[in-house]
Amino acid sequence: MTFLKDSLIELITQTSTNLPPDVRAAMGEALDEETPHTQAAQALGIIATNIDMAQQDAGPICQDTGMPTFVVHTPVGVNQIRVRHAIREAVAEATRRGKLRPNSVDSLTGKNSGDNLGEETPVIHFEQWEEDEIEVKLILKGGGCENKNIQYSLPCELEHLDRADRNLEGVRKCILHAVWQAQGQGCAPGAVGVCIGSDRAHGYALAKNQLFRTLDDVNPIPELAQLENQIMEEANRIGVGAMGFGGKVSLIGCKIGVANRLPASYFVSVAYDCWAFRRLGVRLDASTGAITRWLYRDPDRPVQRMARAEGFPLTGREVILSAPLSEEAVRSLKVGDVVLVSGEVFTGRDAVHAYLMKNPPPVDMRGAVLYHCGPVMLKQGENWAVKAAGPTTSSREEPYQATVIEKYGVRAVIGKGGMGAKTLAALEKSGAVYLNAIGGAAQFYARTVEKVLGVHLIEFGIPEAMWHLRVNNFAAIVTMDAHGNSLHAEVEKETGEKLASFEHVS
Repeated sequence: MTFLKDSLIELITQTSTNLPPDVRAAMGEALDEETPHTQAAQALGIIATNIDMAQQDAGPICQDTGMPTFVVHTPVGVNQIRVRHAIREAVAEATRRGKLRPNSVDSLTGKNSGDNLGEETPVIHFEQWEEDEIEVKLILKGGGCENKNIQYSLPCELEHLDRADRNLEGVRKCILHAVWQAQGQGCAPGAVGVCIGSDRAHGYALAKNQLFRTLDDVNPIPELAQLENQIMEEANRIGVGAMGFGGKVSLIGCKIGVANRLPASYFVSVAYDCWAFRRLGVRLDASTGAITRWLYRDPDRPVQRMARAEGFPLTGREVILSAPLSEEAVRSLKVGDVVLVSGEVFTGRDAVHAYLMKNPPPVDMRGAVLYHCGPVMLKQGENWAVKAAGPTTSSREEPYQATVIEKYGVRAVIGKGGMGAKTLAALEKSGAVYLNAIGGAAQFYARTVEKVLGVHLIEFGIPEAMWHLRVNNFAAIVTMDAHGNSLHAEVEKETGEKLASFEHVS
């Protein structure tokens, strides 16, 4: 199969960089539906611009390219060992080219393999079928939305919804709760794949498999088709909105499957995917490995532009911040302010925060801006180039963030999805601020990086290293200020109250 590896590299590249048409259409509807000039509308505007940038430059839509998961159907007689080997080679090569971020980490040592290969990575599911061609489907589902997957064992008690019983009404409550609990941490508006039944392990696999359906299809089971439509209508009335800022569109897709179960178990498994809903597929000639047909997209059809305006539309009310920051500048900010950050920024994710709890930082962090980001980086000669650089979910750093702020003098934290009460108290005490960037907008933010000034703690791997960047006009929204205010806590409270109104079938 001469062309197999190259065909798979093209599949990975297109999946990472070019959002499929059904997702583009759903996001276009969300953009048209949202109230203009709101924070949610601003977020959707950046998302649309980012989608265009990624497709034009063949760069990752989101820097978190997740755990590559392949579903492969092969004719009887095709050597699956050879196909597996080609997939692994293609994944490593796509990583080298900067189409995938190196995400495979040894769970015992914490060491990043650097090429997305490792024990059980990438994930490959094989099935035989009686057709003549090979079919390969790929989904790239990032860690932020993967962390918002959730599984319910019915009957159970749900926050704001009371009891969920072993029936479709109980399933409805579970799915609505799943959308609500994701908030901005799952990069709303998102989509959910759901499995009713099966066991714990296979239920999650079947839920994820529902995400291979197109967003505009109709469930062949009438009861589930009705439930999918009902969930879409009710979930978008909860008010989570884009990035959890509040708004009209929280969900762009709901796909539900069902499987038989044990009498003692009734699981509802929910696979949450973000707006950067990256999945494509190809049909391959079984003898050559050449692509015979694309699934989900027509490469001969022109890609429609998503953005309604050029770049990020400025209103003149944006606050200009020059890093390093003073306490006075930070305390003047309030929730809702849009800021444009210029100057030096340091990235720091899970490994950096854990390191700083026991060790002094390798840089002076007084007045610093700390960016929760695991970028895609490529070495070009002696220099590094940023290929994708959107924010990661900040809640993972909640156990560390207050200490890092108070101990080292950090003035601003950039991330997505907000943080908790401990961090909020530290912001007020120390005179610091939390800035919410738009999750998944990896190309939009990569273009704000003027230069990579250096890198520290590279032994943690590219995503977890501390990158020293100089940025220009990095746009974000103040969602937690130095006065004890949190947009995230406010939206969670308001949407929880709205969720409670859906306790009974409307």
